[in-house]
Amino acid sequence: TNGDFHAINVTIPYKKAVIPYLSKMSDEAKRIGSVNTVIRLSDGSLFGDNTDYFGFSCLVRKSKIDIKGKKAIILGNGGASLTVKAVLCDMGAKSVTVISRSGEDNYTNLSRHADAQIIVNTTPVGMYPNNGSAAINLADFSECVAVFDLIYNPARTALMLEANRLSIPNYGGLLMLVAQAKRAAELFTVTKIDDMLIDEITSKLLKDTQNIVLVGMPGSGKSTLSKMLAEKLGREFIDTDEEILKRE
Repeated sequence: TNGDFHAINVTIPYKKAVIPYLSKMSDEAKRIGSVNTVIRLSDGSLFGDNTDYFGFSCLVRKSKIDIKGKKAIILGNGGASLTVKAVLCDMGAKSVTVISRSGEDNYTNLSRHADAQIIVNTTPVGMYPNNGSAAINLADFSECVAVFDLIYNPARTALMLEANRLSIPNYGGLLMLVAQAKRAAELFTVTKIDDMLIDEITSKLLKDTQNIVLVGMPGSGKSTLSKMLAEKLGREFIDTDEEILKRE
């Protein structure tokens, strides 16, 4: 509470833990029980708000997935899951169940929710550097129509890649990150920022952070073209043949 800051964002696993240090909270943060934005007021006290609600709402609206009347499950019971549950309920989900490692609904009895239509991952399972992991097997959910993974690094988690293989629409967390940051910036600076910037910044981040991979037969020009692209775009060039030779 005595830190030298005017405003901060709070991330997992502190979105609930930070609440006892706050003097005031927004109505939305109180209702959800989770805070990710903290602002120091003029009297030195701390005010908590929840911009994740706006962020996840933007992500769902951008996906054009209709939540109304659908059964949803949320993987993870941290602060982010509280926000996601509030958004899904406000959007008219038929039911929203939080899956945790313990408790009535957990990973050992997921079969009771095999008819889930909306699946949202709020856990860090599959986040860099632990790429390749997923909390569930999507093949067990035959009625699933959409997957939302709040992880944004990597851009495509193992859960999302499985959704692709099963032809299930899936969405990563980058747009949510940008949208909540836009709302937090408005609170930090007491200014209004155009929502159009959310898409612009998200697109730029995707272009800047995603890799370009060239695949082809020997002698087809992969290395030559890759070096030209790397120089043109200011990116690092990596030849997998050379990397394998180094490792082996």
